[in-house]
Amino acid sequence: MIRDVPFGIPGLSLLPGDHVCAFYRGSPERDEMLLPYLAEGLRAGEKCICVVDASDHAAVLTSLGGEVDVGGHLAEHRLEMFTSEEAYLRSGRFSPASILDFWDGAIATALGPEEFTFVRVVGEMSWALRGLPGSEALFAYEAELNRFALRYPQVLLCLYDLERFGGEILVDVLKTHPKILVDGFVIENPYYLEPDQFLVARV
Repeated sequence: MIRDVPFGIPGLSLLPGDHVCAFYRGSPERDEMLLPYLAEGLRAGEKCICVVDASDHAAVLTSLGGEVDVGGHLAEHRLEMFTSEEAYLRSGRFSPASILDFWDGAIATALGPEEFTFVRVVGEMSWALRGLPGSEALFAYEAELNRFALRYPQVLLCLYDLERFGGEILVDVLKTHPKILVDGFVIENPYYLEPDQFLVARV
């Protein structure tokens, strides 16, 4: 039986395999979503993997420390934090195949040797605005991530700051995420395209 996955914000839940885009304006609004999402997963005994870009690990961990025992979760590998360079840009450029391999290894390890039964992933996407090599492939990656999301018991949350991303980019954000979190609601996205539809349209 498919179970609801409490998001961490009262009244919000996700489903295993969900790939959700969260829209916000600035770091305070980001943390209103990010911190409850992580804290709820940690309290439930889930593995949480977080990639931050606009702020450092210490700032996020300090804020999260008001909700859970951060030190204990880090020590027992229930919580892992990465910078965008450590995850999305490991070779100095962005490669969809490389980051999907990264997620595959991290999540397979969490569900295998680490013996977790569910994984929460969250990634802050502002790194894509820096014009780094390969960043033009961002939405090919986001499209493929919809297939990957269904491979494991997991939920995937992508963070997009409306103060930084322009309208042209947001069109593709909408086309590649089946669900959207905005203004405290998770909604089915009517603009979403299945991966093959999206990728063929971009050729």
